[in-house]
Amino acid sequence: MPKSFHRLKTAGPPWQLQTAKARFSEVFRKARTEGPQLITRQGKEGVVMMPVEQFEQLALRVRQPRSLVRFFRESPLVGLELDFERDQDTGRDVEL
Repeated sequence: MPKSFHRLKTAGPPWQLQTAKARFSEVFRKARTEGPQLITRQGKEGVVMMPVEQFEQLALRVRQPRSLVRFFRESPLVGLELDFERDQDTGRDVEL
């Protein structure tokens, strides 16, 4: 599964697709009361069932623009020493 999946906190063990289909009402209830429910197919591909309110919060967070300051603070290049010294090259001779 993608790395981003591991950051997502789901409530309880994953549901196999066939079990989730057969017990849809239970999966729905648990998603509303206990938190997001992971549903997998053949132990791999997955979807998450979650309350619409939680989904809206996530969607809103994604749409909010980050500040430029925050962008640079969270950059993987923070702390990297860069050499900004320019080469003293004066160009080349050109015959006209």
